[in-house]
Amino acid sequence: MTTPTARPFLKWAGGKAQLLDVFTRRVPQGLNEGTLPVFVEPFIGGGAVYFKFNSIFRFKECHIFDINEELVLAYSVVKNDVRGLIDYLGDVSDDFLSRNDSGRKDYYYTMRDTFNRAKGAINFTQYGEEWIERAGQLIFLNRTCFNGLYRVNSRDEFNVPFGRYRNPRILHEGALRADSVALRNTTVHLGDFTLAEPYISKDTFVYFDPPYRPLNQTSSFTQYSKDRFTDEEQERLAAFYAQCDARGASLMLSNSDPKNIDPDDEFFDDLYAGYNIDRVPARRTINCDGTKRGKIHEIIVTNYSRE
Repeated sequence: MTTPTARPFLKWAGGKAQLLDVFTRRVPQGLNEGTLPVFVEPFIGGGAVYFKFNSIFRFKECHIFDINEELVLAYSVVKNDVRGLIDYLGDVSDDFLSRNDSGRKDYYYTMRDTFNRAKGAINFTQYGEEWIERAGQLIFLNRTCFNGLYRVNSRDEFNVPFGRYRNPRILHEGALRADSVALRNTTVHLGDFTLAEPYISKDTFVYFDPPYRPLNQTSSFTQYSKDRFTDEEQERLAAFYAQCDARGASLMLSNSDPKNIDPDDEFFDDLYAGYNIDRVPARRTINCDGTKRGKIHEIIVTNYSRE
């Protein structure tokens, strides 16, 4: 039997699984030489890049951050209480899958309502046993909701509808165990990307995967927390990128390419002038219109030479 490898335990809008080989070919030479022992990811999201890089490079320590408190809670539980999480998801999965279509739909909306009502009682800054159930509820909703989206309304309530999958796999026990092992060398942080600054130095490789700048008004999936990531936030991130560059860190950043829509849009070319900007093909994986899930380009910004 093949040993499961660490991989994202959540579906996540903007996940980078399709670009892992592209990113791996573009890492700084220091990763292969072992001279960059610290990995920092200020926007962890689904964690595809983190899990991949932490499995193939020998980092002494990793620091992952996100402003989404539910996401940070889930990573913390996978790291600290994976056995309890697996037990909870096993029970939920058995109960859910034993029901007919109507029963599954009712189960989903009951769980979603429970998840939303319980939020006010959760202390997201102090780890507790109640986090196990909370993480399990998030994973269940993520695996059974429409398109695996995470979206909240103006009241910060999860509001994605039921996904109607035939037999969704809710518990991925092997992957969760592998993820828990991967997280042993990792500190999980809740907060803004700028909180990563103390961990960034010449010994650090930083991968930035911010909420992507939407290509148009209908392609935005940036609302995975209460606040949208506006152009002003993109500019603030570019300033932070320059600060990290000044610290001597090796940096990689990905984002959408506005030139997909407007060849004259120089937004990112201007923001990251002086750095290396590569345009690579990707595939739009989440769109309500199946005809619009075609090939586009994304940008990769690095501050080092790969030669």
